[in-house]
Amino acid sequence: MFYTYILRSVSHPAQRYIGSTIDLRKRLAAHNSGEVSHTAKFRPWKLETYIAFDSEDKARAFELYLKSGSGHAFAARHF
Repeated sequence: MFYTYILRSVSHPAQRYIGSTIDLRKRLAAHNSGEVSHTAKFRPWKLETYIAFDSEDKARAFELYLKSGSGHAFAARHF
């Protein structure tokens, strides 16, 4: 499975991060250990939601949608 996920910073709750991965647990651990430079300063992170897809293309397409203006509005309403 391929996952698109939304993280919320525990220390800065207004900060969210949207990404996609094949190994959700490993990726969350990487965010929380500071391995991901974009998210290191807002650690720790908690998983807010994730969606599983059967293909990487679908997961990446949904990630890109969530990062768009209408995708941000969709996520705010539904997650």
